[in-house]
Amino acid sequence: MADDGIDYNIVFPDALISERHWHGTKEPVVILLGWAGCKDKHLTKYGSIYNKQGCVTVRYTAPLKTVFISESFGFKELSSTARKLLEILYDYEVENSPIFFHVFSNGGFMLYRYVVELMHSEQQFSSLRVVGAVVDSAPGSGNVCGAVRALTATLGPNVNTMLKYVLLTLFAVTVFLLRVVLYPVTKYIHRNHYDAMREHPVTWPQLYLYSQADQVIRNGDVELMVKALKEKGMPVDSYDFVTTAHVSHYRDFPQVYTTRCLAFLADCMKTPEGTQSKKQRHLIQ
Repeated sequence: MADDGIDYNIVFPDALISERHWHGTKEPVVILLGWAGCKDKHLTKYGSIYNKQGCVTVRYTAPLKTVFISESFGFKELSSTARKLLEILYDYEVENSPIFFHVFSNGGFMLYRYVVELMHSEQQFSSLRVVGAVVDSAPGSGNVCGAVRALTATLGPNVNTMLKYVLLTLFAVTVFLLRVVLYPVTKYIHRNHYDAMREHPVTWPQLYLYSQADQVIRNGDVELMVKALKEKGMPVDSYDFVTTAHVSHYRDFPQVYTTRCLAFLADCMKTPEGTQSKKQRHLIQ
């Protein structure tokens, strides 16, 4: 569906499935934010994990030009996208349901950052009841090589070789200048997503899924974020898949991935923001 320039998909589960899993409370609304270049058919596989548990799902992936160009140059285009995404909840009258995020790579994490800032700064969104978030293969900080690898993978093999090298060179130079050389100055103008979320963390539980073998997002960046959040007393957990490539944890270990995500959702629904009965917790399997 397209709404004010946002091409998203929303799925409402079968009423009987929702009743079986969430009897007595509103079913969670899971917002899935895809990685740069993610096709909706791929995001749908993750959405089905939650649809089978009786959850409403909203799927959205930010355009490539926004992730790799606008954000690299410090334009907050994703901020307006985040607003439209939150307004969808009101359009479908699910704003009073428990909200749960599932975020992929830096592309999804950038958008997640702006969603969080809107919820903290605007009264219209401050009443939204977020119960938790899964962060898959993110966040990374100042990793020029990783950013270039991400763009290379996104462009794919069908792009003209010369054009690809020109684009990658321009992108690498731009990222290096803005994120490394000029960062001591630009950080006061446009705080990058990594620093923004580390310095002003969310209060709801978060689960970070990552891998030592990830060639796009350094495992050290994720571990540093988790450590910083724990030091601030935030409810955070993590799991290292060790051998999996970037955003490939579910592909390589579907059962482990699914179990961890659903167990985490169940735990989040036990919090004051998403209270449920013992019977309901038993039904999440």
